[in-house]
Amino acid sequence: MRRTLPLERLEGIEGPAQGLTEPQADKRRSRYGTNQIVEAVGGGWRSVARETVKDPMLWFLLCASALFGLVGEITEAAVLLAAMLPLFGMDAYLHRRTQASVEGLSGGLASVARVVRDNASKSVPAVELVPGDLVIVEAGEAFPADGVIVSCDRMQADESALTGEAFPVFKEALPDLPRHDHETGVDGAHWGFAGTRALTGRARLRIVYTGRETFYGEIVRSALRGTHERTPLQREVAGLVVLLVVTAVVICVILAWVRIRQGHGLIDGILSALTLAVAAMPEEFPVVMTFFLGVGVYRLAKRQALVRRAVVVENIGRVSCICSDKTGTLTEGRLHLAHRLPADTMDEDRLLRLAAAASRREADDPMDRAILSTATGPDVVPEITFPFTEDRKRETGIIRGEDGLWAAVKGAPEVVMDLCDLTSEERKTWEVRTRELADTGHKVIACARRELDATRWAGGEPDRGFRFAGLLAFEDPVRAGVPESIEICRQARIHVVMVTGDHRITAAAVAREIGLGGPSPEVLDGDEMEERIRREGGAFVRGVDVIARAVPAQKLVLVRTFQAQGDIVAVTGDGVNDVPALQAADIGIAMGGRGTRSAREVAAIVLMDDNFRSIVRAIAEGRQLFANLRLSFQYLLMIHIPLVVTAAMIPLAGYPLLYLPIHIVWLEMIIHPTALLVFQDLPDDVRLHPRDGNRPSGFFSRRQWLAIVLVGTLVTAAVLASYDRSLGIGLDVDHARAMALLVLTVASAGMTAALSRLRGWAARVIVAATLGFSVAFIQTPRIAAILHLKPLHLDDWAVAVGAGLIASFAPAIGWFRK
Repeated sequence: MRRTLPLERLEGIEGPAQGLTEPQADKRRSRYGTNQIVEAVGGGWRSVARETVKDPMLWFLLCASALFGLVGEITEAAVLLAAMLPLFGMDAYLHRRTQASVEGLSGGLASVARVVRDNASKSVPAVELVPGDLVIVEAGEAFPADGVIVSCDRMQADESALTGEAFPVFKEALPDLPRHDHETGVDGAHWGFAGTRALTGRARLRIVYTGRETFYGEIVRSALRGTHERTPLQREVAGLVVLLVVTAVVICVILAWVRIRQGHGLIDGILSALTLAVAAMPEEFPVVMTFFLGVGVYRLAKRQALVRRAVVVENIGRVSCICSDKTGTLTEGRLHLAHRLPADTMDEDRLLRLAAAASRREADDPMDRAILSTATGPDVVPEITFPFTEDRKRETGIIRGEDGLWAAVKGAPEVVMDLCDLTSEERKTWEVRTRELADTGHKVIACARRELDATRWAGGEPDRGFRFAGLLAFEDPVRAGVPESIEICRQARIHVVMVTGDHRITAAAVAREIGLGGPSPEVLDGDEMEERIRREGGAFVRGVDVIARAVPAQKLVLVRTFQAQGDIVAVTGDGVNDVPALQAADIGIAMGGRGTRSAREVAAIVLMDDNFRSIVRAIAEGRQLFANLRLSFQYLLMIHIPLVVTAAMIPLAGYPLLYLPIHIVWLEMIIHPTALLVFQDLPDDVRLHPRDGNRPSGFFSRRQWLAIVLVGTLVTAAVLASYDRSLGIGLDVDHARAMALLVLTVASAGMTAALSRLRGWAARVIVAATLGFSVAFIQTPRIAAILHLKPLHLDDWAVAVGAGLIASFAPAIGWFRK
């Protein structure tokens, strides 16, 4: 949760207790806007009505009801009008569901904030806050915007709304704001975030980001964008819809003409065409696609992956290669003192205090910070310091204490050894230890000490006569969970390549530690990689684990080489030099904490915690979403094939209409919520499963297409056979319709159960409701008469159940998951 702090937003603020004046607040509001984190989402009956009138089913019911009214069938007209009520209710519910992921975010936001203005504390609407405001937050209150904590007392915060972690987060004050002429990174422990809540203590918060610029606002903005952008798959679905609509119109015209020529009359011909048109209308496909994308954007945000372009919701689950930075993504991006090797006359604590004596407290040096934060005992502050320079490669401190005047030095091992009185054997021993540590990716320094004669010391830096004290080895620790994530990627056949500017020895050591490439990772320098691509082509990159000494242009070459091999490539980056590779990648992933603004702008995803583990979680979430979407489309295709074919074939053959308008309403009340709710609500499976081969597959495999056609054909045959069988017994059209509808609804329940495996409440409820309403509508004589049906016999039910089992056979054996 580390964020950059744009210092221009705090311009004119002299101290942690200073608030703004009202004129200052007005000026900043005109510059940065209001603190409107969640914009008002259209609601109420008018919004629902606007969405509902776009549903072609309602216009179909109105037209069909008008036709029945014209011919004097008042009962039929009234039933069709009454059928609009549950459709209105279902549309209203589904409309609200599409907005739930956005509107639900507003529940944890503060509506009022206590702010210091004109040297006085007062309550103002949270929407009026501006960058620079000083806000007081008490226990139990929500943080009203994103800001740095300038003072606090035992503050703990609940940040589960952003991180998903339920544990309290301890907060620390940052009283001295950085004073540089560029953006400065500030750790998450010093931030208060909109949408999170103070659990204990009291804090003063200096507002930095408001409105849509807060983490919370970015999630909302991405979710809204994710529901409106058109992606490649959406465009493909739109093309399919156009094709199906044109085909349906042609068939409807032919059907109307045939029915009139058969002597059934104009009304029958128009009604037949309308019924077939609604049955064939593929409106569920774009609706399901848009709905799933919106859900995906929100779920990825909960996985710390902030989606900036909805297209990655499609592609993130299809990633086959990840080109990852080392520092800050695979590792923590900080130096950690890992090993202490004291000389015989020293112990570890004395060695560390000696190194601390040669370190500067005021310098922003990561090695000095690591030493000083680890050292124990009384702080030894040097009287004089000779700082580290590239030509000298050492740092010396002069200390005057109770034990007299002495000097401490730390620096490059070979330089420090030159200052010491070591025998050749001793030096060789320490050089071997130094190489062993360096070969495992550690940064090694040596330390030494020398007593000084206060009466003879002239004040210069001592350069001989030191006693060697030992070695300190530092490392950039691997982030928690990275080795496990690398293993998950390996099992899922996702090729991970570490791209770093470090020396190949250091890079190889880190690769071995995280399990990348096993005990002997394949490491290439950037220049060597380019030369081999020119000489051999790009096929060899599939066997490379690490690219060391890489420059930005070589990272771009690597990305394009993988893409030329057919891979979907994700790239991580944090600097301006990573922008070309981020733009070229199928999915560019910028670091939200340490990434530059330019990297975040061109990336498709901003990783809020800079952790490789979050990338793997996002890929797993994307695969689950893609799998759920595919199941939903499979169901729609399987149920529409028999519905459309039987709706067209039976009237064309001269038989009475199979489906009346009220029957289409009944079937749509099953199909629409099943496609939208059942598969979207399947439980998350955040594991990464192996894909078939390294290359990303298409939306449906050949086996899946075969299974879809097979199931659709079998159900079509079952509906036609059951209709013909029942019609042949006394030419009872109502009995035949009931039988055909029962076969289709039981088949729908079977498809739903098999595809979803009854995981999730929606699957169980809809399967049970489908079967329950079928029994109620068909076996209740009064309801059956209104629907132009007749109750069925036991043998009819046996046939229908058999058809349902046939429909679930292919999904049950797993054909749809291969």
